[in-house]
Amino acid sequence: MSAMAPPSAATEARFEALTPAHLDALMPIEQSAYSHPWTRGNFIDALATGYQAQLLMAGTQILGYFVAMPGVEEAHLLNITVAPAYQRQGWAHVMLDALALWARGRGAQWLWLEVRASNARAQHVYETHGYRRVGLRKRYYPGAGDQREDAVVMSLPL
Repeated sequence: MSAMAPPSAATEARFEALTPAHLDALMPIEQSAYSHPWTRGNFIDALATGYQAQLLMAGTQILGYFVAMPGVEEAHLLNITVAPAYQRQGWAHVMLDALALWARGRGAQWLWLEVRASNARAQHVYETHGYRRVGLRKRYYPGAGDQREDAVVMSLPL
């Protein structure tokens, strides 16, 4: 499995369950996509807890992945990442659709997420997918040095 080679035009994208065996290929994507990436331990903990964790694959290439936590009549998106080489190609929307289908199948009425206040591009993706801003978590994310960054809380009724 490779993290960065381009998929063949003839290769179809598919979802598969994220497992610890995928982490060697996934971690370079996580580290290249974020200033404060999840650690291997974060992923292992999420998998051990039984959170919904899916890879979006094209052949052996990881296009992206998401991790979501189920709740009572809701689900919470914890991490969604499109590999930098495949951004701006619509893959985030594919993963958000899959997330909504999974959540509806579990009886969820709402999807929730937090996004960095400075991440206007991600906020736009979520808004075009139907999510709405519902709040602000002050100093939620780590920032540069000792700084903290606010998170915009967004939700989607299902």
